[in-house]
Amino acid sequence: MVHVTVDGRVVEIPKGSAVIDATKKAGAKIPTLCFLELHKKMSGLNSSCRVCVVEVAGRKNLAAACSTPVTDGMDIITASERVIAARKTMIELLLSDHEQDCLICGKAGNCTLQDLCFEYDIKESRYRGMMNSFPLDESNEFYSRNMNKCVKCRRCVTTCSAYQCSEAIDFAGRGFGVRVAAPFDDQIRNSSCVSCGNCVSVCPVGALQAKSREKFRTWEVTRTRTTCSYCGVGCEMDLLVKDNRVVGVEPSNGPANSGLLCVKGRFSYNFINHPDRLKTPLIRKNGRLVEAGWDEAYGLIAVKFEATKAAYGPEAFAGLASARVTNEENYLFQKMVRVVFGTNNVDHCARLCHASTVAGLATTLGSGAMTNSIDELLRSDVIFVTGSNTTETHPVIGAKIRQARLNGAKLIVAEPRRIDLAATADVFLQITPGTNVALFNAMMNVILEEGLEDREFIAGRTEGVAELREVVMKCRPEEAALICGVDAENLRRAARLYAGADRAAIFYAMGVTQHSTGTAGVMALSNLALLCGNLGKESAGVNPLRGQNNVQGACDVGCLPGDLPGYQKVSDPRVMEKFQTAWGVKLPDKPGLTVTEIIDRAGKGEIKFLHIMGENPMISDPDLNHVEEALKHTEFLVVQDIFLTETAHLADVVLPAASFAEKDGTFTNTERRVQRVRKAVDPPGEARADWVILMEIMNRLGHGKTYRDAASIMEEIADVTPQYGGISFDRLEKETLQWPCPSIDHPGTRYLHKDTFTRGKGLFKPVEYQASAELPDGDYPYLLTTGRILYHYHTNTMTGREEGLMNLHPRSFIEMSPLTAQRLAIRDGDRVTVTSRRGELTSTARVTDRIEGNIVFMPFHFADGAANLLTNSALDPLANIPELKVCAVNIARLGNGNAGGEHD
Repeated sequence: MVHVTVDGRVVEIPKGSAVIDATKKAGAKIPTLCFLELHKKMSGLNSSCRVCVVEVAGRKNLAAACSTPVTDGMDIITASERVIAARKTMIELLLSDHEQDCLICGKAGNCTLQDLCFEYDIKESRYRGMMNSFPLDESNEFYSRNMNKCVKCRRCVTTCSAYQCSEAIDFAGRGFGVRVAAPFDDQIRNSSCVSCGNCVSVCPVGALQAKSREKFRTWEVTRTRTTCSYCGVGCEMDLLVKDNRVVGVEPSNGPANSGLLCVKGRFSYNFINHPDRLKTPLIRKNGRLVEAGWDEAYGLIAVKFEATKAAYGPEAFAGLASARVTNEENYLFQKMVRVVFGTNNVDHCARLCHASTVAGLATTLGSGAMTNSIDELLRSDVIFVTGSNTTETHPVIGAKIRQARLNGAKLIVAEPRRIDLAATADVFLQITPGTNVALFNAMMNVILEEGLEDREFIAGRTEGVAELREVVMKCRPEEAALICGVDAENLRRAARLYAGADRAAIFYAMGVTQHSTGTAGVMALSNLALLCGNLGKESAGVNPLRGQNNVQGACDVGCLPGDLPGYQKVSDPRVMEKFQTAWGVKLPDKPGLTVTEIIDRAGKGEIKFLHIMGENPMISDPDLNHVEEALKHTEFLVVQDIFLTETAHLADVVLPAASFAEKDGTFTNTERRVQRVRKAVDPPGEARADWVILMEIMNRLGHGKTYRDAASIMEEIADVTPQYGGISFDRLEKETLQWPCPSIDHPGTRYLHKDTFTRGKGLFKPVEYQASAELPDGDYPYLLTTGRILYHYHTNTMTGREEGLMNLHPRSFIEMSPLTAQRLAIRDGDRVTVTSRRGELTSTARVTDRIEGNIVFMPFHFADGAANLLTNSALDPLANIPELKVCAVNIARLGNGNAGGEHD
């Protein structure tokens, strides 16, 4: 620590801090324009505007407060006449070539330059002269650029290059004509820009402004802090509200996102106000869905409930919960199924994405959750990304992986496609889909063969290494390389790199889990981490990335057929006694049906009454023809959602729900962090929060428990869920908490298994490679894998209603290699038919070198070419997760090709 005097006041501050830190601690106000807290650790990037200058005793020249380090005994004067004069001069110089349209500028009231002019009483610049006249750039779908307002503060450039790590912009030109531009081209559309909008968020003037359907001034909007409702990263953000409408979004400096957002979180909010929103209940009459009142809808549900229960008993009921709604709502949903319906037939989409994670990691470690925190990866020595196109599916985590790379971390990527992270990877293994286990086993073979394992960790904290050695030593790198389609020496390099790190972190997603061998793949990754001692410590671990905003929370609060809240087993008599006492009813003790089993039983007529909340299986589930037949065969289908989805079209009753912006609650992100969701606007029409709907249905069906608000539901969750025992809305108003947080005085847990594993000792669970359930053959010679893209989300229910995103990616496509395209006489943009043993669809060809051999790729978002019409419903025997990532297909050019003239 050093002691510094600021305007006569002595403060103590850590050595290496900047002058601006000392002035802030002393309570002195220093004007800034280029300075940004986000950039503090980036030496040499500040002090371009010089408006933060101060006097330092004993120095001839004024010092920039943002970049000058403090020294012990330093005496700082923040507002002398000399300082004020210098600041005014700098502001006037900046103003001298700044476009003068403050009255119509959308940043008026939120412009730092305007604020400084007001503070220093500057009405015009003494240095008026030549003015720039750069053309306005409107090429981006979501924001406009006006370089005539730019003050060259570097905020946008630094944020793009050092934090988003897209390197889409930099300074171009010389002297007076210097400007921020894309490489080789002034227009942003021709750059590597991913439209994250983080440059817009940090721009202090009107040079970068978000496009908005609704015009507003800063002083006209209110701000509501909430959590993003897209992927599992859990970015904090502020909703900007005017006249009960969300008119904008700005990032917050949350623990998961550190002030960053992606294109969806930043700009895809118009679904909240969309005219397609469900506003009243709908009931099917004479084959058509017609508007009805809430009482009529609840009445019909009650009649069908009583009739079904009397005729068929509780096992004829089932419910699909949602990874999109809050913890409180998922908790009530599973409680409704168990307490009111009388069955454990409750599941949700985690079954389709990370059921194998829960099964695999629970077996080897005792907990199926992400072991470490997102921010820890910035201090990892090696990062291993496999089965995850992270920069597109979890963009903010992808940006942080790139930041870690800039910090010196080594990067290994194993993916079937040449994803963006592959460009900077130290080792890139372009593996064949479905061969993960062979790859991971071969890496362990190298580690054991070369004596690179952590023997001390293995001896003290694990069991079963002898059995592991017996299996993996049979998996030679050369043999695995042939199976995986990679180079054996690169495989060895990856193994050595991972084993040689003190802190190596694995990040994976559905490219590992969505296989008939998904649980085996997860356990193999766990084996790899255990072998090298990369568990139970910071910046390491096995880190599954959850696909949707509340997949983790929905699992935590019991939306699983064999697990009550907190992963407490329905087969455990002590657990059953605990919940029967808490809920005051006799509960079923037989594990229920999974998603895939529910759909199958519905198709066979065994599930008569199905309630689906916030899920769209008509797009997300495998073998969609089978799903459609099953849902049509269900005697009574209730769908609760914000839009009339493809699934809702088949319902007997549709209940209009509130979106995340219209209710209170919590989400739990991929790193086990519980965060608040806050109501910013009222729901449209008669729509209601899901928890209100569920409570009213339960009351109508005979369960008299009422809740005053979402906070009271969290109180009940905390009472019965050990991991959430210390979590309450009161605490979450002041902090976010990562479970386990067992008591009110517990700080939460940043990383798991520090001193001991949840199961005691870490278990090596050896698994042998098995081929995918369906492989290419003469009839279906191509191997299809599916996934997500940056500009859309899940079943496209929300992003499909964002004009900018639809302009960028309006329809389905299939990626294929140039060799495949040549063999089939297909050009980029041609319309093609794609067939599998389960269905046929039409899509648009995209010829790319991101993919090799006979492998093809499709995103599953689009109803006009729904990839899951083709995918295989073969199941992992342990987790019942379908093999969505591998199936055999055939492809043919449609007609004359290029139908509609589209070349995406």
